[in-house]
Amino acid sequence: MILETGSPERVGFVVDKLGVEYPLPQALLRSNPAEIPGHTEQEVVRHYVRLSQMSYGVDTGMVPLGSCTMKYNPKVELRALELTEGHHPLENEETVQGIMEMLYLMQRWLAEITGTDECSLQPPAGAAGELSGLLIMKKYFDDRNEQRDEVLVADTAHGTNPATAGMLGKKVVYIRSNNEGLLDLELLKKVVSSRTMGLMLTNPNTLGLFEENILEIAKVVHSVGGLLYYDGANLNGILGIARPGDMGFDLVHLNLHKTFAVPHGGGGPGAGAICAKGDLVNYLPYPIVRKEGRRYVWFRPERSIGKIATFWGNVGNVAIAFSYILGLGPEGLRKVAEQSVLATNYLIAKLKGLNGLTLMAPHRPRKHEVVFSAVELAKRTGVTANDVAKALLDRGFYAPTIYFPPIVEEALMIEPTETEPIEVLDEFANALTDIVRQAFENPKPLQESPRNTSVGRVDNVKANHPSTITPSPRVKRLREKGLLGPLK
Repeated sequence: MILETGSPERVGFVVDKLGVEYPLPQALLRSNPAEIPGHTEQEVVRHYVRLSQMSYGVDTGMVPLGSCTMKYNPKVELRALELTEGHHPLENEETVQGIMEMLYLMQRWLAEITGTDECSLQPPAGAAGELSGLLIMKKYFDDRNEQRDEVLVADTAHGTNPATAGMLGKKVVYIRSNNEGLLDLELLKKVVSSRTMGLMLTNPNTLGLFEENILEIAKVVHSVGGLLYYDGANLNGILGIARPGDMGFDLVHLNLHKTFAVPHGGGGPGAGAICAKGDLVNYLPYPIVRKEGRRYVWFRPERSIGKIATFWGNVGNVAIAFSYILGLGPEGLRKVAEQSVLATNYLIAKLKGLNGLTLMAPHRPRKHEVVFSAVELAKRTGVTANDVAKALLDRGFYAPTIYFPPIVEEALMIEPTETEPIEVLDEFANALTDIVRQAFENPKPLQESPRNTSVGRVDNVKANHPSTITPSPRVKRLREKGLLGPLK
């Protein structure tokens, strides 16, 4: 932290008062001088450049985080964000017609891409899109006086799916996968009932497998009056090739910070969208942009669930996704899916049969991602999926997602995305192969990795328990004086 360095006597910048005094009320004056770090400009620059060099991101190398779709973010798109930043959300419609046209086109494009009728760009992230979808479901059934209290969730689902259903006070019913890694259709038929509000599903699923029975799944859910909800986290694998709406999904949320190359940020800011078909359009969050003649106007659907974010949503991030789609066009979007699927299956071909790594339903091709199990490696060598991930850091790669989905023991979830060249895929496969070879020959160094990173192996217990964290003397002093918040 910059608070831990510098000297109070050091000054980096002096403001000339020009002899002008600005008297403040006594109540607003500090009783003691502010304890702020004293640095020269050069020290400040060096501090933050050093921190940036300690970080790893998509501009540094491959980030194979499965299910996150950590795509390269084209830099020209950031200019689109900047064009929206100079406007205030309370401006009159007449002064932001260009931005509203962009939002209107984005709504239409996303509706076309997903096979739905209308989209709202209000949700600020994927989880907010999920919440919007389930709030729509709830209000839809409330309006029909139907008491439905169960939400069905695939056992390969993202953790946010059951969490979102739980936020609404609904009972979560898991539908297990069969031996092929697909939703168990026969079990679904036994579980659906008049209490079923809907089924939350992503296709391709979290194992990277396409739910080939999706039309039958939709028919089963609809047969009891339930709704089918699409989690858009894995859309990258079918973009421009297949549409959720055509599969029978009634509601679709999209992660613009995944499929459409908006930077993820540090847990945000993201951007979501929620799309609907038929009568459900009337429940979408507002505002939606409508076109009246040559003008664009804000519109609130008749039965709208209300607002999910402030003002217009994350407009800057929508602008980034808009420029991404505009730049690629329909054929380019389809190429994204084709190349991401090709990259994943190329990796599978390179790693298939690797001693210690196994693959569920190995005869099935994957879409955008693949989940290997390191359970045999752990049993035979003691090297776990966690150790493999740490060892990849030592070899210059970001680690894949581990221990998810929970139905795969010692899971290594890998998603290369569409922009990684074959040389990088080869390097990644070679690194994994080398780690597995070393596990059988000499596992101890792997179990102590990483050694070549700015921070070594973290004690998982201490890292998750605040009482074990010892702040520096300066941070402790600032906290005692109330100048820093308590550690939570």
